[in-house]
Amino acid sequence: MKIALLGGGHVGAALGTAWTRSGHEVFFGVRDPAADGMTETLGACAGRARAGTPAQAIAFGGVVVVALPWPAVDQVLGSADIAEKIVIDCTNPPAALNGAGGRPLSGAELIAKKCPQAKVAKCFNITGANNMANPVYAEGPATMFVCADDEEAKAASMKLSSDAGFDTYYAGPLGNARLMESLAQLWIWLAYRGGLGREFAFRLVQRGAAK
Repeated sequence: MKIALLGGGHVGAALGTAWTRSGHEVFFGVRDPAADGMTETLGACAGRARAGTPAQAIAFGGVVVVALPWPAVDQVLGSADIAEKIVIDCTNPPAALNGAGGRPLSGAELIAKKCPQAKVAKCFNITGANNMANPVYAEGPATMFVCADDEEAKAASMKLSSDAGFDTYYAGPLGNARLMESLAQLWIWLAYRGGLGREFAFRLVQRGAAK
């Protein structure tokens, strides 16, 4: 796949590196393509990645992965043409977002509302960047969930999650992305206030029927 990866921070760097190792092409859309951290990330991508502005990345990619701090999302996507593109939202808004009638919305739902022609999925938000870089534990790969209404967005997200090394499950329609954001809050609490530290991950275990 040709992937526009918006954001070159810890999550973006970990995912981009993993995907280039799996044969995908990645274009990082960042504020400063020449920053030291970005140069280091590109070096780890074995020639299968480049960096430029967010607009250049979006023009390149058929899949747009949003790995930005939530306050930057509207600024970056607000003027971008992402119609008909697959958009994978990795964000975790810091507080509940309200939709019509005060119904809480996830970040993914808000992106879909503002960009109705995009094919939006939620993925890569329920754990830390350390697990994006290495999701494998002694018990097996960490679990990653995907929420999407669009079949193309679902399939692309499932593929990219598996290619990053996760044990991947479809978790229902985009409306369930709110549940994934709550799971992210739980991971953060356990890591920083619950005493577990960052080196843990959620893993789904199943008795009997295949997933």
